[in-house]
Order: sequence, then structure tokens, then C-alpha cells
Amino acid sequence: MADQKQSGFSNFVNSKILPPIMKFVNTKAIVALQNGMIYTLPFIIVGSIFLILSNIPIPAVANAINASGWGAIFTQAYTTTFNVMALWGSIGIAYIYVKNEGYEPLAGGLTACASFLMLQTLAIDSPLKAALTSGINNGQMSGKVVAENIDKLPHALQTFLEAPVTGVININWLGGDGMIAAIIVGLIVGWAYSAMMKAGWTIKLPKQVPPAVSNQFTAMIPAGVILIVTMLIFGAFHNFAHTDFLQWVYKTIQSPLQGVSDSFGGAVVIAFLVPFFWFFGVHGGLIVGSIAGSLLQANSFDNAQLYRAGKLTIANGAHVVTNEFYNNFINLTGSGITIGLVIFILIAAKSEQMKSLGKLELVPGIFNINDPFLFATPIVMHPFLAIPFFLTPIVVAISTYCVIRFGIVPPLNGMAAPWTTPAIISGFLIGGWKMAIWQACTLVISTLIYWPFAKKYDNILLKREQANETK
Repeated sequence: MADQKQSGFSNFVNSKILPPIMKFVNTKAIVALQNGMIYTLPFIIVGSIFLILSNIPIPAVANAINASGWGAIFTQAYTTTFNVMALWGSIGIAYIYVKNEGYEPLAGGLTACASFLMLQTLAIDSPLKAALTSGINNGQMSGKVVAENIDKLPHALQTFLEAPVTGVININWLGGDGMIAAIIVGLIVGWAYSAMMKAGWTIKLPKQVPPAVSNQFTAMIPAGVILIVTMLIFGAFHNFAHTDFLQWVYKTIQSPLQGVSDSFGGAVVIAFLVPFFWFFGVHGGLIVGSIAGSLLQANSFDNAQLYRAGKLTIANGAHVVTNEFYNNFINLTGSGITIGLVIFILIAAKSEQMKSLGKLELVPGIFNINDPFLFATPIVMHPFLAIPFFLTPIVVAISTYCVIRFGIVPPLNGMAAPWTTPAIISGFLIGGWKMAIWQACTLVISTLIYWPFAKKYDNILLKREQANETK
């Protein structure tokens, strides 16, 4: 009877629920977003190392590094890797989109790069103005006082102090603040480039021409059209809205979405969606990461900037829900935080099936890999084990949100620990010793939630094994 019910449920899921989910997951845009953003990971991880080296939380060591000049060198390395993640994202998304359409992808990725850069105003505020605004206290008159009395200076000097520096790329928009704009540019450029290639908008050269030369001419018309349209878009925003596309996207789209992602409700929804997709056999970590990852990476970027400045507190605007919150808490030891199930198996399991699975999963689980385990147990499409599978990441997300929000542990510092970094070690890297202790607590939470369900399921398997032995 139970098998019939299970079979009926599986048929319902496979026929009614799974098809629309898979249709969404396999759309060209989602695939390009999911796979394209992966190209940013090496730069984020390596850049995080440089961030830590340039801001070691030991005053004596930090002072020695800065005095030696290496602090500026580490900052340079961080700025040109982690700090331009949006630029890498725009290139990667367009590259994958064009590649999946069957065309030479590098030209599409480089076109997206050029478009992304073209859509920003090539100017930054005067460093003098910024210095005055922040305040300079080593003189008789502070910078703040000077800034407040700037109108008393000669007009020519006022103009000089307030005039922006032109002809430069504003690196702020290449990092976290430009992530949503980068995604939009990458997807649109990838689609438009592929559509024009498909329509035959190309310059075809004789077969005798080397492919390296021929490919450049092939890409000329699609790239040229896209860049001309990009220029017109920049001109429209500049002349009519008195801003640029990147700033407009940040203010109207990204900033509100970041606020939602960093909320209590945002944390709960993200924690729910990962096991939700996995329950139907779809990789929830990759899907949710590709959709929400850009916002969470932007949150991480903001925290990293505060950490560099020594101002990493909630009061100063630090985010609670970041990419590390997602990777190192919601997905700790793998989607569903299944380490609690593994611990039960190793300690108390009696069925041979559970014992064998526990031995196989222990080492991968330590390194946050549990994909085969989810299918082998099975947790996928298993209504009973799905209860702790859904419940555990939600409880961990809620509790972690609260301990950070209420100041029990500090906000995450923005460093991207590799996702395979074992628990407790990753906690120390992304938030110090307090965060490492809290990660240990989440392992206990996982064990407590999974234990009663695992025990009942183990008894069911044991009875089946005993029944088979008597036959």
C-alpha cells in the first residue's frame, strides 16, 4: 500500500510539477547565468586571499605589512580581481550564451565587456573633494570645516576642487554595485549577438583566409551593431536622465533587491528554495546560486569594503545575508546540511543500507559534497526524509541571521572561502573564531533535527532487511 502511495506521488510530481521546473531551469538565460557566473569564482576566491593579507586583524602584523609597502601591493591585487567581479560576470554570461548557441564565444564575451564599460560615465569625483568631505585633522582647520566653507573660496578654486576627474573608469561599478547591470548586459549581448549570427549578419571571407582572421570579420557586424546601440543607450541616459545606465540599474533595481535578499524573509526563502529544487532532482545549490548569487556577491562586496575600512558592523551598514552566508551556512556540508544524517548513521544506524551510505558520505560531507548521497539515501523524492531536509537549512538560516543581526557574532567579512572548505575552518576564515564556534553549533542543530527522522527511517530499512533474510 505504501509503495502504491509512493508511486502515485512520484507520478504526480513527474507529470505535473517537474516539467515546468525543468523548463525554467533549462532556459537559455538561466543556463548562461548559472554557468557564466562560475567564471567569477577564481577571481573572487584569490582576491579574498589578498583582502585578508592586506587587512590581517592583528595590529602588529598589519602595521608591519603596511610599513613594508606590501599592504598597497595586496590591495592592488585585490582591486584587480575581487573588486571587478561584475566585469568578469558580464564577459562570462555572454560567452556561455553565445557558446551554447554554437558560435565562437570569445567575440561575444568581449563585446559584452566593451558594452558594460561603455554604459558608465567615465568620471570620478575629485580626490580633493572626497578628502575634504571625509575630513583632514592634521591641520589647524579640519577638512570638514573647509568643505563647509568652500563657497568662500575664489570661484576658480571652487571649480577646481569640485570638478570631477574625467577619462577614467569608475571601478566602483565594476564590482558588487554593478552586478545586476552586468547580468543584464551579459544576457542581452549574448542573445543579440547570437540572433544576428543566426540571421546571417556576418562578413564571409573566402575559405583560404585563416580562421583566426576570418572569425574577426565574422564578428564585426554583430559586435558593431551592439556597440552602436550601446552608445545610443548611454547617450539617452546621459542627456535625458542625467545619469548612466549602471547608476540607474543600481538605484532602481539592484539596491531594492539587495535589501530584500538581506532581509529575514530573504534568508528564509533562499534556505527553502535550495532543498525545494533538490527534492525534484534538480541541483538546488546551482539554481539558487545562479539566481540569487549576484545579489549575495554584491552584499559580500559591500562587507569586504567595510572590513577593509575597519568598519564592519551592522550599524555601519554591513549585510547579514551574503554569499558566504549562503555557501557556508545554508549549504554547509552540502545542500540540506545533511551532516546530521551522516552523524546518526555513523553512531546509531542499524540497517546495512544506512551503514554503507554513511561510510561513503563521511569524507565528501566534510568537504561540503553530498550530491550522490541525496540520490542514494534517497532524499530526492522521499516525502519523509524531505522534512528534515527542508527544515534544517531554514532553522540554520533563521538562527544565523539572528546571531549576526543581534551582535552575538560579527558580520561576515566578505572573504570567499572555497566552497569545499570544511566547516569550522571556513567559519574562521569568513568571520573569525566566533563564527567558527557558531558553525560548530549549526552541526549540532543539524544532528538534532535529522536524528528522530533518521532513526525511524533506519528502523523501516532494518525491518525490510530482516524480512528479506527470512524469505
